[in-house]
Amino acid sequence: MNISHDIDFELSRIRRVAYRMDAIFFIPGTNISIGFDTLLGLIPVVGDAIAALPALWMIRQAHQLGASPGTLAYMTLNTTLDFAIGSIPIAGDIFDALYKANIRNYKALARNLEKRAASAREVKEPDPHLLGTI
Repeated sequence: MNISHDIDFELSRIRRVAYRMDAIFFIPGTNISIGFDTLLGLIPVVGDAIAALPALWMIRQAHQLGASPGTLAYMTLNTTLDFAIGSIPIAGDIFDALYKANIRNYKALARNLEKRAASAREVKEPDPHLLGTI
């Protein structure tokens, strides 16, 4: 198994969790999707705390995958914002349904890892014929 395969596997796991938390169901007759984050948010206090656990797991996984500090900060800010505003009755539930912090975090992580991988591909191996001339 190679590193690229491992990263792709982990990203697919994170994507699956993000979409389950934010967009697993569609509200009939609309384009609005909701997930377990929104549904859990309907339970006062405890629901938002439980919904934060998968988001924190995603941030931990992002750190282990080598996400940049800026991406980790962005993900943490999204999660904090989702928790803080999501805790407000009714308005927080509407915010959860529209903001989709977990999907934002997944997309930010995927962009960051792709950018880092592209930078790594730009680094070229030295020409073995030139090594003898140095």
